[in-house]
Amino acid sequence: MSSHGHVRSFHLHGEAGKLEALLNVGREGAAYAALVTHPHPLFGGTMHNKVVFHAMKALHGFGFPVMRFNFRGVGTSAGEHDNGRGEIDDVRAALRWLRDEYHLPIIFAGFSFGAATGLRAACPDADVEALISIGTPINAEGRLYTYDLLAACTKPKLFISGDHDEFAVPELLAKVVEQAAEPKRFVLVRDADHFFAGHLDEMRAEIESWVGQTVGLTR
Repeated sequence: MSSHGHVRSFHLHGEAGKLEALLNVGREGAAYAALVTHPHPLFGGTMHNKVVFHAMKALHGFGFPVMRFNFRGVGTSAGEHDNGRGEIDDVRAALRWLRDEYHLPIIFAGFSFGAATGLRAACPDADVEALISIGTPINAEGRLYTYDLLAACTKPKLFISGDHDEFAVPELLAKVVEQAAEPKRFVLVRDADHFFAGHLDEMRAEIESWVGQTVGLTR
């Protein structure tokens, strides 16, 4: 593999066809690989989203190889938007690629739609050891997101949202976190909206802190 800091651009094979992907190559001897998923495709969400980029940088800072990809129908990814159903398979395809490429435990991070969708693939996946749900949506795009699966998901979980998130009132989000299995951590970034505008550095620092504590590594 190329040196740490190099970015690979390629396509991975998903059930709907090829998925456009970027891999920030990790350091030799990395302890984990990581995947970061993007917000809603029909509302401008891509793997180049600022929150996704900052989450990638937080994870890459530990030397992990970090993959981002475009869901079906986004960028040069094949297929059409499937309202979150087929997108679960897209996440599974990305997790499979990371496992086959690196044979390392995986840290999953998803933002917004990418969290709601990705948790469904990542929670039951034996290779995924820790989960980060950023801007977890409750009421968004005219639908209500539910997270019943988290009650049985005993992997370490970080929930991080802005306390002014338009798609998740803090009280409702607190209930979702409350029903999730331990271990878990819930962080509300003060005065931040759904996209952490003006607060991306705080979001990134919280991710770095939690990952460091959870996997016992320093940057």
